[in-house]
Amino acid sequence: MTVSCASSKAAGLSTRFIAEGGLVIGRRRLAVFILSALVLLPTVAAAQDGRKLRAGYASLSGNMTPFWAAREAGLFKKYGLDIDLVAFPSGTEGMAAMIAGEIEFLAIAGSTTASAAIGGADVISLGNTVERLVTSLMVHPSLQKPEDLKGKAVGISRFGTSIDTAARMAIHHYGYEPMKDVTIVQVGAVSSAVAALRGGRIQAAILSYPTLIRARREGFREMLDIASLGVPYASTGVTVRRSFMTQRRDVVTNYLKSILEAIARVKRDKPFAVEVMSKYFRINDREMMEETYEVSVSKYLKRVPTPTAEAFRSVIDELAQVNPKAKGQDPKRFYDDSILQELEKSGFINALYR
Repeated sequence: MTVSCASSKAAGLSTRFIAEGGLVIGRRRLAVFILSALVLLPTVAAAQDGRKLRAGYASLSGNMTPFWAAREAGLFKKYGLDIDLVAFPSGTEGMAAMIAGEIEFLAIAGSTTASAAIGGADVISLGNTVERLVTSLMVHPSLQKPEDLKGKAVGISRFGTSIDTAARMAIHHYGYEPMKDVTIVQVGAVSSAVAALRGGRIQAAILSYPTLIRARREGFREMLDIASLGVPYASTGVTVRRSFMTQRRDVVTNYLKSILEAIARVKRDKPFAVEVMSKYFRINDREMMEETYEVSVSKYLKRVPTPTAEAFRSVIDELAQVNPKAKGQDPKRFYDDSILQELEKSGFINALYR
């Protein structure tokens, strides 16, 4: 199994967009370049076109730990899956790849999934591993009080992502209107936001772990811990195409088993989880990794990632502010918890903690 990185800038690709009230999701057939395969398993499940299955993740944050751990612990192989992990710079690129059929599984925010579904995409969330926006509004040290935010620019990764949602939530929290009172600026990957802060392009940014720790060390200050607001939100979870789930339910079930076991492993084995995070973040700073673990895994990672209507209702309420089509939507149409319910009733999840 290999890890590769996909870019939405691949040349020669046809482009089609769904624009929904400020959220733009690229329906472009992304070229996903897979590096040399390390393991070839002739008996494992494959994609319908004969290639290996692909699982994408759309952020470099502590929330992705169980998805990385499933690979590092050999759990995909254990459940008969040969999967390539594909990294995307943001949720919009990851969702475009999902819509185009380039990947089968995607670790992504529920807001991106719901936005795509409202726009007509054949996607559904199967579970929420994290139901809080585990991010913070980090600001230049000259911004000492909320009033100082007015007229300033907040950096995010891409519009339509959970980072975008977190920015709007923070701005509303202080009584301001996004884009009117406080500008929101796309800066690319979350890690790029620190450079933008340093260079003065933006005066604030929405950062996740461990990037916010680095920003704090450089002298930037945390104005708001957004997760501490206590708002249920479908922040990180598993998304698939509905048609793929219908046609290959056994494969989807085994993927979820892999993730569930990975959650149990990282919950119970901190040294292993820290090692995995260090590998994917390419950071050897143990203090930084341990703080990321305590927040992203110990505090906010759900033992049973069953999606909830409350978490998706927050998603819909936020989307309705920029997309009229989101108003009045039933939160339950955006997720299917049937496989997780089956696994929980069968005793599979409880057995992982014995």
